[in-house]
Amino acid sequence: MPACCLDHAAVDAIGRERLDWRFKAAPPSLWGLTLGEAAAARPNLFTGGFTGPLVVLEADALDHNLRTMAVWCAEHGVQLAPHGKTTMAPQLFARQIEHGAWGITCANAAQLRVYRGFGVSRIVFANQLVDPAALRWLAAELSADPRFEFSCWADSVRAVELMTEALRGTGHPVDVLVELGGAGGRTGARDEETARAIAEAVRASPALRLAGIAGYEGALASDATPRSREIVASYLRRLRALAVALGDSFETEQVILTAGGSVFFDQVAAELAELAGLATVGRPARPVVPVLRSGAYLTHDDGFYREVSPLGAHPRITGTPRFRPALRAWARVTSKPAPDLALLTLGKRDASFDEGMPEPQLYRRCGTTAELTGHRVTRLNDQHAFIALPAGSPLEVGDWVGLGLSHPCTVFDKWSLIPVVDGETVVDFIRTYF
Repeated sequence: MPACCLDHAAVDAIGRERLDWRFKAAPPSLWGLTLGEAAAARPNLFTGGFTGPLVVLEADALDHNLRTMAVWCAEHGVQLAPHGKTTMAPQLFARQIEHGAWGITCANAAQLRVYRGFGVSRIVFANQLVDPAALRWLAAELSADPRFEFSCWADSVRAVELMTEALRGTGHPVDVLVELGGAGGRTGARDEETARAIAEAVRASPALRLAGIAGYEGALASDATPRSREIVASYLRRLRALAVALGDSFETEQVILTAGGSVFFDQVAAELAELAGLATVGRPARPVVPVLRSGAYLTHDDGFYREVSPLGAHPRITGTPRFRPALRAWARVTSKPAPDLALLTLGKRDASFDEGMPEPQLYRRCGTTAELTGHRVTRLNDQHAFIALPAGSPLEVGDWVGLGLSHPCTVFDKWSLIPVVDGETVVDFIRTYF
């Protein structure tokens, strides 16, 4: 099986884009320079003219997480197709592929077009794709590039009919995975009888090929309690059993079996790898490719994933280093209207808040950075963060505050350009495409 690749020339071209007023927080002193030139200048985050609020990626933590997940997946016999929607950053896709990613996952047609704009060669579309215009565009991409491998999901016979109608006469079959869901979950056929009917409809379609089984366990549980883990385990056993039951029906040379967000990837790997350990399914025998789609591992976080990840603050995996948070926001104290309240120049337009508030961790004054404890963001406005101050708080107007962030998926979309820092030095710039 060929390795996943992308267009390195297109990724390198990002470094030739010029900085200007379009990129919030970027210093005017760097305007006119390319991203590559600005990174080569090694500006200081605090004295180089950057203005708050801003979000940065910490280089050491990013490298650590990339290596940790790559090694763990290799040791456990699973492939990784990380969900690129977390970052929508082709420069980071390239690094994930360099660390062995089997493919990159997306969720909608707009993301798919970005991926193809940067030449991603193997894409898992973790959703139903029924839009006729998107399907015709996809067929043209598949026909034009023999290296391009694509698979999407179907959870209804109606979806299969719509795909078949849109692709009729385009000349290139599209690989489809039957999606099995669970009670109270998101998408996916709710029972095996429906899943088998979908598989039969795919096999009957002249425009589609039955290529595997897909699912998403993260919608079934939101914490890592024993009850939640048993719900997930039961669902994953159903997923595996469906792959075995449909073993003779698959039409591709290999069978893709995929699940796995960022909360239960340990369980997913165990269940999927067990089926892959059987080597093949069906007659004629076809190899099973177990694929994880975890995306948040890349940056981890200081909130939701810290608490529930198998490699977070309460690890369920032994013998493997924990993930490290790689995202940090910096903002100035702009007001201190009362002894127990400070306001920061950071709000809903700048930081995630859907899975927990930003967490004040550091403060900086006169070139010195120190830890900050006992401080809490109580709410966010569009451009302000309210910090409850404990007695004796050292914060004063003008101080920088460094904040940990929860849920990276809703951080990256707020920033079209994110500095990468080594300590206080900016060493790179990551461009996002939302």
